[in-house]
Amino acid sequence: MNSHFNLKASLVVASLLAFSPAYSAPISKADFNQGKSRISAEYKTAKAGCKDLAANAKDVCMEEAKGREKVARAELQYSYSEKPTDLVKIGEARAKAVYSISKEKCDDLAGNPKSVCVKEAKAIETKALVDARTAGKISETRKDGAQEKLDADYKVAAEKCETLAGDAKSSCVASARMKFGKT
Repeated sequence: MNSHFNLKASLVVASLLAFSPAYSAPISKADFNQGKSRISAEYKTAKAGCKDLAANAKDVCMEEAKGREKVARAELQYSYSEKPTDLVKIGEARAKAVYSISKEKCDDLAGNPKSVCVKEAKAIETKALVDARTAGKISETRKDGAQEKLDADYKVAAEKCETLAGDAKSSCVASARMKFGKT
């Protein structure tokens, strides 16, 4: 299940990253306004495509449509302003979109597998947000980000140990602590 989830998460990330903005000259106000209209139309079309789906598949489809819209809007804003802060917002929008889609996919599960799925989705989001926010920053910030990533991975590993009992659980927790530097 975990490798299946990771594959899906990777595909979602790849699809959101596939539409990278063209980092060239800033676009005009007219092009910016046209872009907003185009994004709104694409969102409405994607949303309409979800109408025929049922249950969680419909919810996942809606999250994917919302995610694509938010990323496209962030990319458009950066194309217009070319501000470094707007570039960071692209990465943040991608991270949040991947998280919301992945979390929605977890709703098909129950119990501990669902809990692990949600923790994995959160870990993926945390890593992506750290990457987005530390892009171009000093190494000290990257070091803090690396610790956040380790903490996120540790939470996933600890959650996986919850399915075990007795010595197996103790061993699993000890192994996770050692692996992620928790004493």
